[in-house]
Amino acid sequence: MKECCSCCFGPDADLNHLEVSRKKRKKFCGNMPWIGSYVFSRVAFYPSLFYNYCMSKVSSRNWYDRIDETVILGALPLRPIAKTLINQENVRGIISANLDHEIKHFTPTEEEWRQMGVEYLRLKIVDFVGTPSHEQISEALDCINRYKKKGKSVYIHCKAGRTRSATIVACYLIKANGWDDLTAWQHIVSCRAHVRIFNVQKEFLHQFYLSNKNLDDPA
Repeated sequence: MKECCSCCFGPDADLNHLEVSRKKRKKFCGNMPWIGSYVFSRVAFYPSLFYNYCMSKVSSRNWYDRIDETVILGALPLRPIAKTLINQENVRGIISANLDHEIKHFTPTEEEWRQMGVEYLRLKIVDFVGTPSHEQISEALDCINRYKKKGKSVYIHCKAGRTRSATIVACYLIKANGWDDLTAWQHIVSCRAHVRIFNVQKEFLHQFYLSNKNLDDPA
């Protein structure tokens, strides 16, 4: 899938691009039918998972990175690292942005997490082109804040910890710190440089920021 490098938030993004023209949006696959997006995400899953696993072994990319004292952003919490997340990172909540086929065989089940003392919340979002619903963001923020008050950590992930889960984390930073969408994204990039969002997620985050800004400043 070709990334719209001049219009998406990545390590080298032009952060002055707040608005995306209708013409440019039409070139982005976020406008493809939902079923096409879903099929593409399934076909691309195993190759992209293998790629990200290899990159974590041969480059400076981490499987996960801490964003603040509460939130950790990462790739699939594979079974071998589950105990590490609990014992070393103090994780007591897991927020997954994966579809069913992405977590089968690779990660502990919801029941297995529960037996390890970890709350599990799954928010199903299509890879590459999906954005969370406002209800899903509300659920995620409630979960994060619950463990923040307890001094515990929450692990937020999708397949690679680059797009879907990063979008959720950006919403958390906007809401928790009163930041705008660009500031939130810059902070995430400073912690996890290989994150990437596309036009559809970028516009979602900007609208999320504006809606929260209006709530804070109704005048």
